[in-house]
Amino acid sequence: MAPPHDAPGATELIAAVREFLEGDVLPAAEGRVRFHCLVAINTLTMVEREMELGPAQASAHRDRLAALGFTDDAELAAAIRSGRLDDRHPGLQAALLESVRDKLTVANPSHLE
Repeated sequence: MAPPHDAPGATELIAAVREFLEGDVLPAAEGRVRFHCLVAINTLTMVEREMELGPAQASAHRDRLAALGFTDDAELAAAIRSGRLDDRHPGLQAALLESVRDKLTVANPSHLE
């Protein structure tokens, strides 16, 4: 927790809300409210993973882009569309797979299996 904020921090607050929804609200909910509770729980879980993994993933993504010679996703996408990277298929494919793997690790790690 960084000043000027006190404990609990954002991560702990998000976990507390998720645990409340899972333990108290979800068991008592039905129908539409139950569905929206599940969506909220899933969203909070994704936020927790992004807060935990995001900084390292962002750094790795910047490194992958730099290795390909780009500073952002828009430049990379334009190069792919134009065909400028057709001769770098193996390296490009590996970089894109790592980016997708990082996204799935946050969004829904069960899709990695």
